[in-house]
Amino acid sequence: TMVPDLLLCLSFGYAAALKPTCLSAQFRRPGDYIIGGLFPFGVDTINLTARSEPTLVVCERLFVDGLVWALGMKFAIDQINNSTSLLPGVKLGYDMYDTCFEPLVALQPSLLFLTRNGTTGIGVLSNYTDYQPRVTAVIGPHKSDLCLVTAKLFSFFLIPQVSYGASTEKLSDTGLYPSFYRTIPSDKNLVEAVVLLLKKFRWNWVATIGSDDEYGRGAQGLFLSIAGNRGICIAFEGLIPTDLADPKAQNQLEDTINLINKTEVNIIVLFSFSQPAQALLEHSIRMGLSEKVWIGTEAWMLSDIAASIPNIQSIGTVLGFIMKAGTIPGFQKYVTDLFTSVQQDKFCQESREFNDLLNPDVLDTHCRQCDHVSLRDVSPVLSRSQIQPVYVAAYSVAYALHRALGCTHQECPKASIRSWQLLHFMNTLPFQVNGQSFRFDESHGTNTGYKLIFWSWRNGTLTYLPVGDYGVSLYINKSQIQFHTADQKEPTSECFRYCKPGQFRRIKGSHLCCYDCTDCPENTFWSIKDSSTCTPCLEHQWSPAQSTQCYDRSERYLFWNEPLTIALLTLMSITISLTCLTAGLFFKNLETPLVQAAGGKLNLFALFALLLLCLSCCLYIGKPNNKLCMIQQIVHALCLTGCFSTFFIKSLEITLVTEFPRCAPTFLHWVTKTRAWLLLALCLLTECLFCLCYLHLGPDNLMADYKSLPTEVLLVCNTKSWFAFALIHGYNGCLALVCFLGTFMVQTSGKKYNVARGITFAILIYFIIWIFFVAFFATLKTVLRSVTQIGTILTTSLGILGTYYIPKCYITLLRPDLNTVDYFQYSLKEEPEEDSQ
Repeated sequence: TMVPDLLLCLSFGYAAALKPTCLSAQFRRPGDYIIGGLFPFGVDTINLTARSEPTLVVCERLFVDGLVWALGMKFAIDQINNSTSLLPGVKLGYDMYDTCFEPLVALQPSLLFLTRNGTTGIGVLSNYTDYQPRVTAVIGPHKSDLCLVTAKLFSFFLIPQVSYGASTEKLSDTGLYPSFYRTIPSDKNLVEAVVLLLKKFRWNWVATIGSDDEYGRGAQGLFLSIAGNRGICIAFEGLIPTDLADPKAQNQLEDTINLINKTEVNIIVLFSFSQPAQALLEHSIRMGLSEKVWIGTEAWMLSDIAASIPNIQSIGTVLGFIMKAGTIPGFQKYVTDLFTSVQQDKFCQESREFNDLLNPDVLDTHCRQCDHVSLRDVSPVLSRSQIQPVYVAAYSVAYALHRALGCTHQECPKASIRSWQLLHFMNTLPFQVNGQSFRFDESHGTNTGYKLIFWSWRNGTLTYLPVGDYGVSLYINKSQIQFHTADQKEPTSECFRYCKPGQFRRIKGSHLCCYDCTDCPENTFWSIKDSSTCTPCLEHQWSPAQSTQCYDRSERYLFWNEPLTIALLTLMSITISLTCLTAGLFFKNLETPLVQAAGGKLNLFALFALLLLCLSCCLYIGKPNNKLCMIQQIVHALCLTGCFSTFFIKSLEITLVTEFPRCAPTFLHWVTKTRAWLLLALCLLTECLFCLCYLHLGPDNLMADYKSLPTEVLLVCNTKSWFAFALIHGYNGCLALVCFLGTFMVQTSGKKYNVARGITFAILIYFIIWIFFVAFFATLKTVLRSVTQIGTILTTSLGILGTYYIPKCYITLLRPDLNTVDYFQYSLKEEPEEDSQ
């Protein structure tokens, strides 16, 4: 249905251009209720900084889109006046004025709208409840900059203002702008759609440019905020000038292009109106900017100004969102008929008479260029311009009037209605326009959704191809989009790659959003809540590298069934067996000279102490606890003291006999026979006192070590006080040292058995073993610490057996001929050789 209308439009286009028309006189009509209109009939105002007097500001060039929007409002009001059900018996009038896209220009008609009805003055009152301004409501203006100025004026008087193009999020503040409404979505909805588009194509490295006005700055600010929270990195953000006549404007545009080149970004999001966008695109082509994906908005994408730039196809791929807006039935024909009528003298005469009824002495519409525009000039805009927002805006006021007046479908009472009385009905009730339901939300806006448009070039002709839509979610038909790349597939634009689970983002370079993906190290995990770092596991947990969760640690100690434990238990069994066999052999030969010379019954006690010492190895196997840790060192020290005490007594006996033979008869009975047992008990009692000090100063306690092993918690007995440890084991060391000093210099003839030599070697082995033991014990933090203690116990026991007891067993079993009183006893009674003179 659109094609015949367009052909009809073109057929009248040439005739309309032959002579001036009275189209400019069509934007004022009297009525029972006047609706004000603010539309950008023109662009390119004179240099405002050159104004020295408050004279009128005029525009130099016609803006056809603004003219078509004004015709859309006129069409809607004419339809409403012809309706027999919406406002029957009531005529709406309209008074439309030019804004030139300038707040300064828009202020003049806005002040006129606020004047008292029938006058040209604004009353300064203390209460404006009964104040009746010239207009009942205002449609427009189009730009956010203008609305931020006019909305404050109209909100003071609570005059309903319905914009068809202002999208800034600031106007959603109903506290500041209680009477402002709009029939388009806010920038927040648009930005959400743009961000979803970027996410769909996995574009996370983009540049964003906005025009240096309220629309560009506001939309870009929202985009930066939302995109940053969605993992999209901004490589460059900049503003382009709106005043292209400024000498600095060209340099700003060139600097912007150069900075984009440096970022090597492939995606540019452009929030701008048509003229700044045109200047940026022209500079991009002239400066040889490589092909990019341009993501635009309705503010410039549907403009014939941008689309008509020479060589515009070379900029790359253009995608963008425009509002979903249905067609207005009959509008094309209405415009065609109107352009036919404005050429007729009778029609023009009637139009001028209507205008005279609206105080012709006040502000004119300032659309002189309208009288010289043809239908041919308007036709291209008719096919793409969004008329529905203006159309719906006029109907929203009409429906509010219908409810405020209490109209029925047959008649409307012509009551005196204040503008502020319409607000309640605009806020609460939906209204129908061409079968579609509309309603202002809590922020006084309507959200009909968006269509995703692709600039499709075929044979040099531009087609606005719908390739998706956005409502609650975004749908894209990717197969219809032909990108500028060689394979016509979407280009990549990533400063970072999407990290795998278990990897965190390591920032690189100067851009916070640029990062490498790095595996989370061991004992940390990656969480969705914080993807920029790795969260440490709790102390009782562990995790492998690149993990997304932590696992509980298993306990680690010396288990009974592990191979190393079995080997140690086998060695312990051998040592115990040797000890028991030695003790049995000594017990059987207790009265022989060899056993008596070695210490008699004291040997049995020493072997019993060694047996207990070997059995104490079991204390270090299995799961430890505080009690086991406490008694380990005590049992070790006491058993060793029991053995060394017998050596100590024997060493004293040897020392008396060999070094102090004259004193030997007097003191020898203190280290032999019954009194030797008292000395033994005294040694053990002393060690018991040291053990009590050890318990008081700080015994070993159970420690859970989470650092030594990667996946397990090590349960180990920790030395709480090294002084206490040195106290109980140092006593044994002192006993051993006395034994060594008393025996290592003793010599006998080759025909006698040297009992002292066995003690000397046993003590030497003990010292050697303990030097290594202390070094390992102080540094090891694993289960090998328990292994070291068991190994020390067993090697000490085997060393004592091998150097002191096994040789005597050899003589007893294999050389019984040497087991005589003379061979052993002589060594104890032998006088030292006198010094030579």
